Amino acid sequence: MPVPLPGDLPTVRSEIRLMIVPVETPVVLIVFNRPDLAARMLETVRLVRPRRLFIIADGPRPGRPGERELCLATRAALSRVDWPCEVVRDEAEENLGLCRRIHGGLTRVFEAVDRAIILEDDCLPHPSFFRYCDELLERYADDPRVGSIAGNNFLNGRARTRDSYHFSIFHHSWGWATWRRAYAQLDMGMSLWPRVRDGGWLIDILGDEEAARFWGARFNNTYEGRLNSWHYRFQLSAWLNGALCAVPNVNLVSNLGFRPDASTTGFRAGFAGAPVAPMRFPLLHPAFIAPDRVSDRETFRNRFLAERSPLYWRLLRSTFYALTGRRDTFTLPQQQGRLVPRHGTE
Repeated sequence: MPVPLPGDLPTVRSEIRLMIVPVETPVVLIVFNRPDLAARMLETVRLVRPRRLFIIADGPRPGRPGERELCLATRAALSRVDWPCEVVRDEAEENLGLCRRIHGGLTRVFEAVDRAIILEDDCLPHPSFFRYCDELLERYADDPRVGSIAGNNFLNGRARTRDSYHFSIFHHSWGWATWRRAYAQLDMGMSLWPRVRDGGWLIDILGDEEAARFWGARFNNTYEGRLNSWHYRFQLSAWLNGALCAVPNVNLVSNLGFRPDASTTGFRAGFAGAPVAPMRFPLLHPAFIAPDRVSDRETFRNRFLAERSPLYWRLLRSTFYALTGRRDTFTLPQQQGRLVPRHGTE
């Protein structure tokens, strides 16, 4: 059952409080110009009291009145670290843009540490997210088959197994964790993309023509400079290195950033503000490391194909989810373009 977000922690049951333990892994906070979200994120991080905190902040964009003040207020909101903690600040004076700022900041983080938990300012985790990341970062530290650990789940509350998590080919970045060894594989120049594209290798990787077309368009637009995404570059690098993502079987992170002042998300996704649920411990680990293709197919429909549905349906769906808290009632078939009931659990 979904539980209150960390901003409402006084009402959280005592059993949830027991899941809040100090985090061993360094935590990275990526911020820009939204002091309210930064302050709320810090309140959650304060619960787990990391001993090392990295803050990556972008600078104001030219020609945006008032943005410098918002950037300064955002950084000030993260100054209230009142527990024993080494704080490392990487604050840009000018705007570098999302791709350069994140990549440059994370490169410096992984020069200093060998693993990290990474949160952007609009990603609010359940407190158990940190322990979940801590344990998996240690368990798979030396296993190149695992490249990242996600906090998101886009399966609308369904799980194929009773395990605590599954492995996916999709790497989600709304609250995640990774290692220096995995981030070092990131090829920002996408040097192998022309060979992958021209040789038709995406269909071999994905096993699905629709998915290959979807990702091929995004990779090509990124390669040719029409999209400025570090995440698509990371996703391609992970696939070319055979690295999977550990995905929790409950949603541990809510993305609160779908609002007018967002840099990239705007009002696009139907998972805006999705409720979080606690991870139960001890973790139940999968018996083997292999992608859950059934869950990946549903994730592709729910998370990625939804980006292509008409704007008015996305807004309607987001509003419905926000008002009801229910995410399993309607689906939007691409071929029909209308909402229909979803029966059963498929």
